[in-house]
Amino acid sequence: MSAVDVSIVVVNYNTARLLDEMFAAINATADDLVLQTIVVDNGSRDGSAEFIRSHYPNVELIENSVNVGFGRANNQAIPLLRGRYVLLLNTDAFVASDTLTRTVAYLGDHPECAVVGVRLVGRDGEVQPARRYFPTPFNVFLMKTGLSRFFPGVRLIDPDDWDAFVSGPCDWVPGCYYLMPRSVVDRLGLFDPRFFLYYEEVDHCRRVRQAGLVVHYYADTTVVHIGGESARSDSSITAAGRQIPALQVESELLYMRKHYGLPGVLGLLALSSLGDAWLAFKSILRGRELAGAALHWRHVATMFSLFWRTACATRPTR
Repeated sequence: MSAVDVSIVVVNYNTARLLDEMFAAINATADDLVLQTIVVDNGSRDGSAEFIRSHYPNVELIENSVNVGFGRANNQAIPLLRGRYVLLLNTDAFVASDTLTRTVAYLGDHPECAVVGVRLVGRDGEVQPARRYFPTPFNVFLMKTGLSRFFPGVRLIDPDDWDAFVSGPCDWVPGCYYLMPRSVVDRLGLFDPRFFLYYEEVDHCRRVRQAGLVVHYYADTTVVHIGGESARSDSSITAAGRQIPALQVESELLYMRKHYGLPGVLGLLALSSLGDAWLAFKSILRGRELAGAALHWRHVATMFSLFWRTACATRPTR
């Protein structure tokens, strides 16, 4: 058997309708690379596992009976990895014909680089944020309130002046296309299982940086990224718009506690509460419905509820 160049790990959750397009894009980008494809099906109810078994028998399939979360599902693939490089790919991310060969070559030319992401665009061609700075309690507050213009020296998570067509180092890249040498996985592992959804790649990139390695954004190829398809596919997650924000809030709390300690997570609670109060007040002043202001107060209640339910942001709820 030929040596494997790239092990591609895909976590699927109720996105069977996207699989043909995703696999076709993978095949088109392979060129001379030998690929191993692993799909972790996270308890899908749309026939995804059966579809993969019948249409893609060469795919190595791991089937979970329930949704164990994005990070934990990716971690399940580690014992099966055989490639020199490991690519984490979302089912709603469609690579260009040159994406894999270019990014593999880029890693080969930059041995100091441990993770590389790429330029992301939507179906309409609109560029999505893909070269980011680490979140802090303060820059989260500035992004929420729109007060960042008064603090031009603070690095925002999504900087206003980033150039999507210039490659280079950054803090972190989105996990929808996340390529790394296998040696990085062997050394640092993949995702912290406490993050059920959101912040997995942020935390991983932070650990990469702490290990003295770098994360790069590569601008010379494009991946079409729809975004949020797995989340939208589950009505229990999206019901009334409540569950996804709760998962984001929980992961944000866990991240801040892990990397900034108790003072950091308390700072996040205080600043976010202040920001929500300000936005609720502005909503009322502008004559909007009280329901708009109530959403901000609900966010505050969710934050404090999850802070206690996660034992002061030290353990997940699921």
